[in-house]
Amino acid sequence: MEKDLKNSIVKEPDITYGNYTYADYLSWDMEEMVELIKGRVFKKAAAAPKRIHQWLAGNLHTELNLFLKGKKCQAYIAPFDVRLPVKSKRDDKIYTVVQPDICVVCDPVKLDDRGCIGAPDLVVEVLSPGNKQLELQHKFEVYESSGIKEYWIVDPESQTLLVYTLKDGKYQASRLMTYGDKVKSSVLKGFELDLGEFFADIT
Repeated sequence: MEKDLKNSIVKEPDITYGNYTYADYLSWDMEEMVELIKGRVFKKAAAAPKRIHQWLAGNLHTELNLFLKGKKCQAYIAPFDVRLPVKSKRDDKIYTVVQPDICVVCDPVKLDDRGCIGAPDLVVEVLSPGNKQLELQHKFEVYESSGIKEYWIVDPESQTLLVYTLKDGKYQASRLMTYGDKVKSSVLKGFELDLGEFFADIT
């Protein structure tokens, strides 16, 4: 089964259809980074993310860590497995395992040695040319249905940030924010990100 999965991913670089679970995911020994969304295997880019992607993700993770010092919430940066069960927490019954660029978890019960099981309170995805469909469509749907309270999308190319806030089970989008804007979180009360400073050193 593992060999067949590898071959199918090579032939179809964006998506492989299947009914895979977290138990399968744990058994794979693959060079490519993959995520599971509703039992389907999504291959992440084989090459490392671009420098600006890593710069922005690292800087935001640092800002969050500084803000969260001494608080119960914790911020994690990819690679970090987030399992999103629907009915059962058994490994063979979990069909979605994602690796957000950054996630913030405020309930310590959801944390274990393998990552997070259950919805983080906030996730951040930094767009790359090869992952825009994955982040904007597939992950949006699963983050919303899983009950993740806040979802940030950072676009390095346009130097913008969009915040989705969960209300009555559906995401409501902020306006598109950029230079001159200060982004505030409804989940992390008091946290503020100055986008002028955040995007200032992109070259």
